[in-house]
Amino acid sequence: MTIKLSLIMIVKNEADNLASCLKSVKGLAQEIIVVDSGSQDETVSIAQSFGAKIYKRDFDSFTLQKNYALSKAAGEWVLNLDGDEALSDALREEIKNTLPATDKAGFMLPIANEFLGRKMKHSGLKRVMKLRLAKRAQAAYTGGKIHEALRVEGPVGVLKNIVTHRPYRSIHQYFNKFNFYSTLAAQSMHERGKKFSYLQLLRPFFDFFKTYVLRLGFLDGLEGFLWAYLGAQYPLVKYVKLKRLHSLQEEE
Repeated sequence: MTIKLSLIMIVKNEADNLASCLKSVKGLAQEIIVVDSGSQDETVSIAQSFGAKIYKRDFDSFTLQKNYALSKAAGEWVLNLDGDEALSDALREEIKNTLPATDKAGFMLPIANEFLGRKMKHSGLKRVMKLRLAKRAQAAYTGGKIHEALRVEGPVGVLKNIVTHRPYRSIHQYFNKFNFYSTLAAQSMHERGKKFSYLQLLRPFFDFFKTYVLRLGFLDGLEGFLWAYLGAQYPLVKYVKLKRLHSLQEEE
């Protein structure tokens, strides 16, 4: 029994990663849906070379962007991957063998993360479980601008083989994403009426301790230290940006 599966993706400037991602679903996805929000590199042409259906949509929120991608899919099942992710060969075969006989409405997939080229075995990054595979008719994304989640109606199973995630191959790339996500988070909090709190000035110390000590980040070497240290600054930066948004509003 053949199951039709659609890969859905939202992308922007993923030319460095996209080919690896799309190669990893060869023989599994019968349809590739790519929603592009204004790439200025070769992202679109790479996606087209794999037979993807390209849709253009200005980015407004992760939730709305992914629901738009979901609405364009025709497969019985949908698989969501980011441009910097790729299925392992073992996971691709596991999905092929599992879907025809399953009674589940969705599946959690283990995400194995890399940071600056290092496979992270600690720091809370070794295997992060995420719901990425679901029956299209029973699936929808919920959430806001930045914190979206896939929800399914029905039972959810767990697959054992991994998705490899390589989100930060350089410090330059890390800070580009850091700036984008912290700005988006500040805007989202501002829209919800969230207020700046000076208590947030203390949070980096606790976040660093949690990642580097409690989650054994020190066992991931220099990359573990950088992940803990830089990540601990994120909540502070987003709240500083939130304070700036409040100041601009008061000046109007």
